[in-house]
Amino acid sequence: MLSTLAAARPKKRLFLGLLLASEFFVALALYGAWRISYLGLENIFRYLPAIVGALLIFVSTFSFGAVCNMVLAIKGLPTLKLFHRYSFAIIKFLFPVAVRIGKIFGIRRRQLEGSFVAVSNLIFMKSGIKVPANRLLVLSPHCLQLSTCPHKITRDPNNCKRCGGCNVGDLMKLADEMGFTFFVATGGTLARQVVKKIRPQVVLAIACERDLMSGIQDVYPLPAVGVLNIRPNGPCNNTRVDMDEVRRVLSQIVI
Repeated sequence: MLSTLAAARPKKRLFLGLLLASEFFVALALYGAWRISYLGLENIFRYLPAIVGALLIFVSTFSFGAVCNMVLAIKGLPTLKLFHRYSFAIIKFLFPVAVRIGKIFGIRRRQLEGSFVAVSNLIFMKSGIKVPANRLLVLSPHCLQLSTCPHKITRDPNNCKRCGGCNVGDLMKLADEMGFTFFVATGGTLARQVVKKIRPQVVLAIACERDLMSGIQDVYPLPAVGVLNIRPNGPCNNTRVDMDEVRRVLSQIVI
């Protein structure tokens, strides 16, 4: 039943395609800026235009290589670890440009964020990361709790009575069975505090597209994988999660 409420799986090519378009647009803008400032740079130092031009070519080529590295990962081809460390920094820089280009073609920001999560998850899975359950942290948003529930579970999910009204009890039961740490966060700030305190080896986050995108980038280089929540009542209100999807992801992470 939950699968009928879930949105269609985000297309990985959407994010990468717009990211490549953004890369081309930014490179063109940098070239234009370099041409305009050429004479001014030359007046400062004879070889300065060549130095600045070489630097801009290096930056553009490197960022293009990082995007292509993601494409290779999706295709199941060997990738260069050199680019992994800088991929999210490049995404942070190019994503606002990708959003504006996407608007021209009627592509919503949420679609791009969902596509990013799909790409990030695929790269995570292809890395073959596996950890003991006790080194895994599962983070959930507070909107997963039934809004009429009187029990406060943020900071202490053990207050959940497991009545079956929401998926929090399901996740608590799964945590007991497998041995991972489960936490319900009210926002990104609290989530980052928990990650810093617990120091897990891997994070599995349940959230909407926007929060997953920002969260995955915030905890990097700590490996993180995301599971999109389901919003039958709209955002931030009695959301759900596909427990079969959570179990499927966990089966690929936990040793």
